[in-house]
Amino acid sequence: MKLHTCVRPDHIFRIITHTPAYKVSNLREQTSISLLGLMDGREVDNQQNFPEHNIHVSASDKVYELANPFSFKGSTFINGSWADQQAACPETIHLPPQPEVSFSGNLNIQEQTELQPLFKKLPHAVLLSLATNSTDPRDLTCLAEIACDFSRDEQGNILGLLYRQSTPTRRAVIHNHNLYEAVANNPHLPDPYRQAMVLRPGAQGNSEIVGEYNEGTHVYEYLRSNSYIPWGHYAANMADDTIRYSLADLSQSDMQGLRHLYYQRTYCRMAADLGLPPLTAKKQATTAELEACRLTIQEALSQGASPTFDATLWGWNYGFDFAPSGYRLNASHQMIHQQFAMIPAATEHNSTFCCGDLIHDCCVRYKEETGHDFFTDYIGCIRNNVRMDGGTAESRLILFEDDYCMAFIPKAQTSQWEVQIMATCKAGNILELSTAGRASIDRAFYRLSKGLHKLGLKLMCTIEYSSRFTRNSNQRLIYSFLPKLPKSPGAFSESQLRWIMGHFPEDFAIALRRAIAS
Repeated sequence: MKLHTCVRPDHIFRIITHTPAYKVSNLREQTSISLLGLMDGREVDNQQNFPEHNIHVSASDKVYELANPFSFKGSTFINGSWADQQAACPETIHLPPQPEVSFSGNLNIQEQTELQPLFKKLPHAVLLSLATNSTDPRDLTCLAEIACDFSRDEQGNILGLLYRQSTPTRRAVIHNHNLYEAVANNPHLPDPYRQAMVLRPGAQGNSEIVGEYNEGTHVYEYLRSNSYIPWGHYAANMADDTIRYSLADLSQSDMQGLRHLYYQRTYCRMAADLGLPPLTAKKQATTAELEACRLTIQEALSQGASPTFDATLWGWNYGFDFAPSGYRLNASHQMIHQQFAMIPAATEHNSTFCCGDLIHDCCVRYKEETGHDFFTDYIGCIRNNVRMDGGTAESRLILFEDDYCMAFIPKAQTSQWEVQIMATCKAGNILELSTAGRASIDRAFYRLSKGLHKLGLKLMCTIEYSSRFTRNSNQRLIYSFLPKLPKSPGAFSESQLRWIMGHFPEDFAIALRRAIAS
């Protein structure tokens, strides 16, 4: 069976265009005509829902089908009529800003002592909705007081949470955990409450701080020892004195700090694994020290060293939300953070899962079938892209690029606003990225994040596809930004790897390029 991919050796994406036309036998027995309502004083009924004869569909919307470049990711389907509307005005591709919401303001009550009893009478679902959507600090203060108990000084200022002894350790006095999470992650909650409830190191648990970045910003590295990732799970979190709830506040230094801790931890662990000189203890490594360590590791691997770990696991969930029904959406907390770990090398009898291996398998199959290098052809297809609708509007998928990476819109998107960063230098993982390559990737992260925010992004998952350290291939490092939009939660189609889009990728590229430029 041929590899399921839209990439071709002639550097032209393969696209299937469906123009549906079919007949439907009418097998219905009963007809139930009923009144739907009135229009201009005349009755409106449901007669059209109960046809007498068979149906002949001859003018259904055109549908475009694109196999994903990587066979394991299924196919994308674009409804032509939906996408044509977006193509006519790509500037409409955005989400509206959050409206101001105030329960207290509608009641016109100023005194906190009068508000508190009213809030306690509200149903739990309403409390959760206010906790995530209110922009009024008075609302959020009331909700925080309901959710937990605070310790205060003699003047009533918040010192922290109130704790009680609980075997085997102490526990904060929290009355409503869902409400606590929801209100603590609302950026409009006054800072003393946020600091006590979620920001101060230790407020969220006993995870040890094992690294720190402190150059123009402040980022902590936490160890999550009791984790579903069994070999060391780390998180780079913006610190409590450098609060970043929104991409609007994110700086280039912030992104550099978050990524620096990822590089530093990976190189540190690899050096220890291979018995190489370690990075200096209790010290943030300089850029030069990171590069020296990386080159030493690369030299050892080139001489046949067999590491215990030979792949990375990296991810970023941005944005927190809590549905009134109790479903938590996306990240565990709103403060910007990124997570990373390492994956053990496969042994003779056992293989470990790394999502980058799936891309490697695609490359091998593609080479066997075509005799071509996959990424050479894939990058060629991206550069030669033409619009699938045959229109004359902008057809570029590339947003920006330099000597080390490109940021682009995938031809076959797997979320409504998917964006990717791909190394154009020969780098399949962060051990193969030079100092300049790492800086290029970091800048691309920052620019894409700010551009997506400009379009109204609120929730997003970003993942890394990387190659094994011990595998000499032409695989390229890829980061996939997967925004989550309000009306695209994913359902049975997505579970079958059938990704439904309402716009052409070229038009989203136009919208995002404008946002980045602004």
